Amino acid sequence: METKLITKTWKIDPTHSEIHFKVKHLMVSTVTGSFDEFKGTVKTERDDFQDAKISFATSVASINTKNAGRDEDLKSDHFFNAEKFPEITFVSTSFKSIKKESYKLHGNLTIRDKTKEIELDVEFNGVVTDSYGNLKAGFQLSGEINRKDFGLNYHAVTETGGLVVADKIKLEMNVQVVLS
Repeated sequence: METKLITKTWKIDPTHSEIHFKVKHLMVSTVTGSFDEFKGTVKTERDDFQDAKISFATSVASINTKNAGRDEDLKSDHFFNAEKFPEITFVSTSFKSIKKESYKLHGNLTIRDKTKEIELDVEFNGVVTDSYGNLKAGFQLSGEINRKDFGLNYHAVTETGGLVVADKIKLEMNVQVVLS
């Protein structure tokens, strides 16, 4: 008798999740920003999430670097062009365990009108039932991308020839999902 696997759908809990990025500014300091509005799902047939299918979207208009002028510039056509490209999306192509709680997540990231495959390191923090009876799982994700791969080509240099904004962007995410 063949056993039928049941797909579980988990949704990102935005009140217990955060999406951050870090970029060098003037090559001497680091600016940290976040996206404050996002949604996503994780579909899996396994308790360890191996081979999960993950999709994610964030609102570009929700970018927050704690500087209103910089945020408006990031929303402009210099960078994300939030009016024409209101979302950044990610769809996984593989989610594989490399050791007990460590995974490699591959998928297609779309910023503006450019889609590139990226790789993220993932730490699976486990599953727990909260005080309301909701089953939740936690993950920490990290990686980096080159902004120019996604058409974020703003290029200014300082008087000494250094870049105002580095090409490399570090991604750091803490994500909690709840079984729906």
